[in-house]
Amino acid sequence: MKGTMQAVVLQEIMKCVVENRPRPEPPAGGLLLKVHACGLCGSDLRTIRSGHRNVMLPWILGHEICGEVEETGAGYTGTWRIGDRLAVGPNVYDPADPFCVEGKHELSASVREIAQQWPGGLAEYIAIPGESVASGNILPAPEGMKSIYAAIVEPGSSVIHAHEKAHTTIGDTVLVMGAGPIGCLHVAVARACGASRVIVSDVVDERLRLVQVFEPDATINSAVEDLPSRVRDLTDGSGPTVVITANPAAISQVQAVEVAAKGGRVVLFGGLPHSDSKPGIDMNIVHYMNLSLIGISRFAPRHFRLSLQMLQSGQIPGEKLVTDVLPLSQFNEGLQKALEGRALKVVFEPGR
Repeated sequence: MKGTMQAVVLQEIMKCVVENRPRPEPPAGGLLLKVHACGLCGSDLRTIRSGHRNVMLPWILGHEICGEVEETGAGYTGTWRIGDRLAVGPNVYDPADPFCVEGKHELSASVREIAQQWPGGLAEYIAIPGESVASGNILPAPEGMKSIYAAIVEPGSSVIHAHEKAHTTIGDTVLVMGAGPIGCLHVAVARACGASRVIVSDVVDERLRLVQVFEPDATINSAVEDLPSRVRDLTDGSGPTVVITANPAAISQVQAVEVAAKGGRVVLFGGLPHSDSKPGIDMNIVHYMNLSLIGISRFAPRHFRLSLQMLQSGQIPGEKLVTDVLPLSQFNEGLQKALEGRALKVVFEPGR
């Protein structure tokens, strides 16, 4: 080991400690990155609150990463060189997997992830395994793009996948159910796809305030307003053609089916807790309204490339999404803001 580094360690549920850890060596065929920025993701929050089946505590989380190549490992044959600044996607695929061969990486059962099978990026340095280098989810950070924005390519990737699968296009009316950072990304990507109107609902006024910078056409606090009635009013009774459930509440999936337009597409983006994963959806509505229910998880390398391009072009406005930039020493301050919904995207700068 070459000295120590500062890292955020999840020691137990709801207990994160900033401490010194051994600085990792560059793995064989892989890279050692000096982390410039690492975003805090909703899945990080879930792991901090309730754990994860693939995470053995104590553990370093963080999978939204931008960093600079510090060293290369033995036998490294990749194209990145020392000093290159990279945007790193966490998903590591098996190129021999039948779904990966077909370009359907998101369906692979053999996907592994940085911050699950390997320590994450909430640290001054991160070891990038050789398997990740070969997976296609590492891209050069564009010149002139701040590292805090190059770090947040990953969440946009899944959102782009959702709209690709929903065929969001010119003239669509989109309802996004959830005004967190993912919901904000859905607003931006829906606009880029040509949606004519975007409506956002949430149950927290602060979230609905934060989403305003993305300029939705209307917002609904479904904790105090009747969502189906309000949506009908906003769509002249027809309903939205695309509905996105960007939250982990089962009731949203039920309501999404109830408010969608005839022939509409309902995208089940937010996963549900195992204790409440079988909501009482009226399948007769799905049947007689000719609705499409679309499940979404993960993304393919093409979505990661598109997300970076959209950040670079401004179609995904990183400066609006990132509301808080903090050093690792203030991790728990940023964590609390994210848990309370007082921030959209919190990004940490190790070494600052």
